[in-house]
Amino acid sequence: MRHAHLRGRGPHIPPLDNVVQYDFEPGYVLFPTAVPKRLRVEAGGITIADTIHGILLNESDHVPVYYFPLADIRTDLMAESGHVSHDPFKGTATYYSLETPAGSIENLMWRFDGAVDGCPQLSGYASFDWPKADRWFEEDEEIFVHPRDPFRRVDVLPSSRHVQIWLGGKLVAETRRAHLLFETGLPTRYYLPVEDVVSGILRPSATVSRCPYKGWANYYNVMLGEMIYPDLVWYYPEPVHESARARGLVSFASEFVDKIVVDGQEQPRPVTAFSLGSDRADPHPLAANLAVPAKGEQVAIHG
Repeated sequence: MRHAHLRGRGPHIPPLDNVVQYDFEPGYVLFPTAVPKRLRVEAGGITIADTIHGILLNESDHVPVYYFPLADIRTDLMAESGHVSHDPFKGTATYYSLETPAGSIENLMWRFDGAVDGCPQLSGYASFDWPKADRWFEEDEEIFVHPRDPFRRVDVLPSSRHVQIWLGGKLVAETRRAHLLFETGLPTRYYLPVEDVVSGILRPSATVSRCPYKGWANYYNVMLGEMIYPDLVWYYPEPVHESARARGLVSFASEFVDKIVVDGQEQPRPVTAFSLGSDRADPHPLAANLAVPAKGEQVAIHG
């Protein structure tokens, strides 16, 4: 917990004043914040949770997680599955399956007993396995992948800087009307008008992905001569409000192009989860992106 005489230091984030670290692992934090939004979850064609009293659980090494008061969950449709797990910071979790006329969704819901010193009171709340649910809503807006982190910011700013994209030894895109997307903790992304990409090299891909902060992404393969670079370019046809300025613009995966040059300065190649081989799609779905021969090969569609 931050002492009163230190609260003027560091970011002004009042919830941090109430954070209690775990004695057995100092520095690890877990704290809930009240959510004034109406939250809803649909699964099996049924609204299984609907609340204006939810909490967002913020935890070290985790994405944020919404928890719902048991009173606002269709617990009458839930049955204990027999599965339990133990978390050193939150205690023992009991799992429940959703029982519907159409069938059962196994281990859809869990609740922790919170029986760990330093853990906030969670026993009156439960959460859900995100991908096992059909849809999640904040008010009447559908949200994707996981709740948006209130301590993470996205800015999309127009820029007249001279941006050049090189791939396969060739200049494949060049603009002075890019939009730069700055997202907390991630490398800068350069979004360009499609007209400023060399004509004819972008080929539609069937790949799609989702981002909590930007929405649904569609992809292009890049064709250069006899080589194809799968899913190297993405765009958001209808981004969520934080990223509305990126609508329709295209971005090349900085991790996998030859280089990006801005105002004559080559930019450092970013190291991210997916360039290191992770399967996280934020936003690029490939664990590795290698050019493959275009003739006589079928391009694998990923994720």
